[in-house]
Amino acid sequence: MLYYLFEYLESEYQFPGASLFQFITFRAAMAIILSLLISTIYGKRIINFLRKKQMGESIRELGLEGQAEKAGTPTMGGVIIILATLVPVLLFAKLDNIYVILLIITTLWMGVIGFTDDFLKIKKKDKEGLAGKFKVIGQVGLGLIVGCTMYFHDDITVRQEKAPSEVVQVAVDKADSDFNPAIKSTKTTLPFFKNNEFDYADLITWISPDLAKYAWLIFIPIVIFIVTAVSNGANLTDGIDGLAAGSSAIIVLTLALFAWVSGNIIFSDYLNVMYIPNSGEMTIFITAFAGALVGFLWYNTYPAQVFMGDTGSLTIGGIIAVIAIAIRKEFLIPIVCGIFFIETLSVMMQVSWFKYTKKKYGEGRRIFLMSPLHHHYQKRGIHESKIVARFWIVGIFLAIIAVITLKVR
Repeated sequence: MLYYLFEYLESEYQFPGASLFQFITFRAAMAIILSLLISTIYGKRIINFLRKKQMGESIRELGLEGQAEKAGTPTMGGVIIILATLVPVLLFAKLDNIYVILLIITTLWMGVIGFTDDFLKIKKKDKEGLAGKFKVIGQVGLGLIVGCTMYFHDDITVRQEKAPSEVVQVAVDKADSDFNPAIKSTKTTLPFFKNNEFDYADLITWISPDLAKYAWLIFIPIVIFIVTAVSNGANLTDGIDGLAAGSSAIIVLTLALFAWVSGNIIFSDYLNVMYIPNSGEMTIFITAFAGALVGFLWYNTYPAQVFMGDTGSLTIGGIIAVIAIAIRKEFLIPIVCGIFFIETLSVMMQVSWFKYTKKKYGEGRRIFLMSPLHHHYQKRGIHESKIVARFWIVGIFLAIIAVITLKVR
């Protein structure tokens, strides 16, 4: 909203300083500052409200050290993250940008699913919460919306030609250039490969070039899978104080860099990455989201004063998945979201091996002491704050590897 106000003041009255709002980095900086303030200042009030309404976490007995003390800690803290993200976005972002609209829809959609799950667990005393099939239906529904929008919407394009030299002389940070032509494309980026572009249409056009118009039959199911997998991965990671929020903050700051580069004609040209018109505007959303996560950590680090619940974890995963898809970096997810990936993989390995050995030997055996992986280390007697810190270090290492892929091919 403020973007449009200052745009009007600049055009009509030459208001001093109004032109700053044309710069993405300025608005991104304002967004992260405001989201930090909202999540830290108003976060305490929301926690007190949740405590007053007895929105406390019911803890299942898993034999973990320090588990009993967490009982009654307010949950649904994901509301703090959602509010601290959306308020700066509404103030500083271009609200007619299709990528921003898609991310706002993602936030509200997954937030409602997570909130419903948390509400059923607490108020209805149903430990299972929202039935798993309904969660999956919600995730698939979001994936369908994202996939159809990415494939069919006219404003979602890429520009693959090298920018002419006169275009590269424009201001580094302003809105996207008018350099044309823009094309619809199902191309994405493959990390570590020299010619690092992959077209989903190639999966069927080898049969016949005429099948290119049916590429959506491949693209949309892949988007649905990514959205579902990443949101569940974030949900599994949210098991000890500060792990999901801290890991997610590292991930989204990395994605903010990719979004800004992909949406900037100069740096995308210099780094020889796919230029995606209008995608730079996502930087405002992503920085607001990062600020909200860091502010939430103020209350979520050990010993946690609030848990994000599924309201936060499902929303976080959904947002990260949509950002990665929008900037054509979904194949980087196993790297940049490596913490989510290994947590999910540990559960899959544990369950699969247990079922296999039970069928073969009549007794289920385990690979890990407990899954997800962070509980395995808890069972080994490592304090959860040390586990979280080490997982963050691994997350930073993976983020660096992801950034290196901009040049290493």
